Amino acid sequence: PTQEMETAASAAIPAGVDPVFAALHRFNRGQYDACISLCTALLGENPYDQAVWCLKCRAMTMQAFIDDLDFEEEATADALLDENATAALPRPGTSLTRPMTQSNAPGQPGLGMRPVSASGRPLSGFARPGTGSARPDSRVGLSGAPAGIRPGTSRPMTALGRLVRLGTASLVAAAGGPFINVDRLDLRKYAQRPALSRALFEYLLYFEHSPKKALELAAHCTAAAGYEDWWWKERLGKCYYQLGLYREAERQYAASVKTQPMVASYLQLANVSLRLDQPKAALLIYKQGAERYPHDTALLLGVARVHEALGELPLAVESYKRVAGMDPSNVEAIACIAANHFYSGQPELALRFYRRLLQMGIRNTELWCNLGLCCFHSSQYDMALSCLERALFLASDDAMADVWYNIGQVAIGIGDLGLAYQALKVAISADSNHAEAYTNLGVLELRKGNVEAARANFRTAQTHAPQMYEPFYNGALLAYNLGEFQEAFELAQKARDAFPDHTDTLELLGQLNQQLRL
Repeated sequence: PTQEMETAASAAIPAGVDPVFAALHRFNRGQYDACISLCTALLGENPYDQAVWCLKCRAMTMQAFIDDLDFEEEATADALLDENATAALPRPGTSLTRPMTQSNAPGQPGLGMRPVSASGRPLSGFARPGTGSARPDSRVGLSGAPAGIRPGTSRPMTALGRLVRLGTASLVAAAGGPFINVDRLDLRKYAQRPALSRALFEYLLYFEHSPKKALELAAHCTAAAGYEDWWWKERLGKCYYQLGLYREAERQYAASVKTQPMVASYLQLANVSLRLDQPKAALLIYKQGAERYPHDTALLLGVARVHEALGELPLAVESYKRVAGMDPSNVEAIACIAANHFYSGQPELALRFYRRLLQMGIRNTELWCNLGLCCFHSSQYDMALSCLERALFLASDDAMADVWYNIGQVAIGIGDLGLAYQALKVAISADSNHAEAYTNLGVLELRKGNVEAARANFRTAQTHAPQMYEPFYNGALLAYNLGEFQEAFELAQKARDAFPDHTDTLELLGQLNQQLRL
């Protein structure tokens, strides 16, 4: 089969065209399989052709390449076994584990208006790794740390698990064994050849997924370059980061920035600070990079993401607006600005931004659902139902519960409690962990006079979403009306811990204090 494939690849080359040029042309067009086939045939004729060997390395690397500039999801094992913690009880706003709980800016939504993730962060308008999960600590335990709030949101057990699986699959798929026998390489010899060494490094890191071998090669090449090549310093930082040696990675990235400031180096240096739970240091790095590259949107997006993770929404929106001004087609900036307008009580403005995304060709469940909610809060009820119907038509199993929950919200708004009850029941059947649906269903059960069913729904919501204050406050109010003051006091305290500035909870606690003193 291998010879037939090579023959077919060679036959596809027009007469009179150099095979090396044909392979390079396919590489530039992203046809990596055809490029690899041509290079394999050429290497079969001349195994010592360095140009073809380098081209095949690049093609195989691009097949398995993963962009690692964005901040990735923190794995369970990395979080539980993390020894780089700097403070057990950081001040709010200085750690990703303790974001700000209120906004002092006028016109900005508080915690009561904007839903939060398991870590207490306001939900972003754009799904990114780490935006919907909490950073586990020693109180979570080994059994509860991997679990997510919703299906599909659980954490990976290890950060390198995906890379190991990809590497194994790639070796099995390669007919005749691996392309390069890594263990027999003389890395010192390759360090003296700059072009080959760079291609080999990328192959080792992204295709073979061997950061130790890549680190060894990068160390030899850095020494051969006289410790003056920023590219090799940045690659050393990549290897240390994948190995979990964050302090060493930080030093290498800082040395790379000092030698030659590059956007990629700034982004990866900030990622190290975020992994060490130092968001203020990451902000400083992003801003230093933005001063040197003022028209690069990646650095401004990093600033906005960190501000949003810390609960500093006005600063985050300001950065998103700067990004949208530089790149009007940036989906993340437009979506986050739209979400901020919606939760600030300006659904008409949010509708304009979501329509912009629709005009850009984005059509998915989340966008149609957001359009439906904006139309509903803008009193365009006919458009709201049409948008929600489209969202329901496109919804996958993971998003089905959210769409039905929003349909229930719309039904409550128009006074159709029967439809709302049925929609919330369907949402719970699609996702048995949907805490918001349980909370609203408890309120509807209470309106029907089913006190025990309402209490059971509130308790289920409290179990699935301890970061929400609504189920605790509703449970406390129900217990207070039933005369169970001790239970009401305990639930009200939990609601206050989740949302310290909730006025109704504070008033209920004051009344309970008076009752318990009698």
